[in-house]
Amino acid sequence: MPEPHVGQARRVLTVPNVISIVRLLCAPLFVWLLFGPEDRTAAFVLLALLGATDWVDGWIARRWDQGSDLGKVLDPTADRVLLLTAVISLTIDGAVPAWFGIAVLAREAVVSAATLALAAAGARRIDVQWVGKAGTFALMFAFPGFLWLSDTSPGTFHDLLEIATWTVAIVGLVLSYWAAIVYVPLARRALREGRDGGATAAAEARA
Repeated sequence: MPEPHVGQARRVLTVPNVISIVRLLCAPLFVWLLFGPEDRTAAFVLLALLGATDWVDGWIARRWDQGSDLGKVLDPTADRVLLLTAVISLTIDGAVPAWFGIAVLAREAVVSAATLALAAAGARRIDVQWVGKAGTFALMFAFPGFLWLSDTSPGTFHDLLEIATWTVAIVGLVLSYWAAIVYVPLARRALREGRDGGATAAAEARA
């Protein structure tokens, strides 16, 4: 009979997983709102909600013991897809400065390539670290700010919004690059442990 926590880890239809799936489905909706009917207000509201709910699925999983193996993959996947959708769309739109969009995309490209390389090399999966989650959370707050800023007339409110947006944006960018550095020793350990585990499994299969 499987252990209780094993059964919990294999659950699929949980509230956190449903939230992550809904957030994923909202990515194309955001792009359509921005470039289709060009409803920038609706696009802003949707992106702001997606940023504000970035932590909800993880919190529910911990609070009500609804963690699962699928959730550990689905949650960061939703974060990455939404982040990439936002930065690419808003850079094309012109709301996000090109240099900032490129800086975010360069970090994501390096991390994604490293993740694929580690998986191909047999490394075990690395759990999401708080610094990476915090960086994504800050950036997902900054992008709606950039969108709002692009439609705001010059004045006191515009200046305050610009300061707030750039503060959160720079903090998010710094945290995201710091997370990439933090993952280096974790990646080495995951690769070593993955190879050791594979060698052990092969030895047991031959026995």
